[in-house]
Amino acid sequence: MSPTSPSAAARTTSEARARLLGTATKIFYAEGIHSVGIDRITAEARVTRATLYRHFTGKEDLVLAYLGQADQGIRGQVAAAVGSTPSAVGQVRAVARSIVDGIRSPGFRGCAFLNAVAEYPDPAHPVHQAVLAHRQWFLDTVTELLARAGDDGVPVGAAGRHLVMLRDGAMAAGCLFDPELVSETFLHGVEGVLREVSPAAPEEG
Repeated sequence: MSPTSPSAAARTTSEARARLLGTATKIFYAEGIHSVGIDRITAEARVTRATLYRHFTGKEDLVLAYLGQADQGIRGQVAAAVGSTPSAVGQVRAVARSIVDGIRSPGFRGCAFLNAVAEYPDPAHPVHQAVLAHRQWFLDTVTELLARAGDDGVPVGAAGRHLVMLRDGAMAAGCLFDPELVSETFLHGVEGVLREVSPAAPEEG
């Protein structure tokens, strides 16, 4: 097949976009968003500015793509955790363990979404809106999981918010303090949330 064929061109285009997004993801997460300029990203991705603007309308579009990729990664992580056990209580615990796996991982620097929203405080900004959408999905998801795990008739709205706040605290503390201690404390807190919705829930182990 000729290197100038449509398929080869599409592959080259896809590879350039992937390099740009991969580079931006690495730097945005490690160093923050506002501190990183387009020139730094194009240099490390080994592409020209023109190539970047063929794939993204500008830095904001690249930031939104970064958050979109993070959102999809977390959705996949949660889906894998939920699919790992048929037990409703076990699914909540599996999601919690997937969170501490991230906290314990090399290079952990907190929650990409909490980090981003700190740099985009305007509620009307598209980046802020993307963060809110992701967080609403996560709240809805864990609340539904707790409803499955809970006793009939027990309201779970407050428990869902409690779990999200525990997760937020663990993600913030996990890059400041001993990640093992933070993980242990978070998992203990999740057990407390499970007891809120199902006092008779079997102990883990």
